[in-house]
Amino acid sequence: MPAVRTFSSRDFTRDVSAAKRAATDGPVFITDRGRPAYALLKIEDYYQLTGQSRRSLLELMDAIPGGEGIEFDPPRMDVDIRPAAFD
Repeated sequence: MPAVRTFSSRDFTRDVSAAKRAATDGPVFITDRGRPAYALLKIEDYYQLTGQSRRSLLELMDAIPGGEGIEFDPPRMDVDIRPAAFD
């Protein structure tokens, strides 16, 4: 099991990038008044933990609240595609 790194809320706020880098090696606990309050982990680890698979962009967009009933019918583009000519 990977080691758990700990950041105080203050240190996390000062250097979010360091916490994100630390999360590549394992979970990061963010403390509030010395007690663990939040956990930061890679999204792949979250999906594995929850038994979910990675969601597609379409699934993510469909999950946005308030997006129901929006019609999107982009115009078709007529593009003349020809093979490249190498002279």
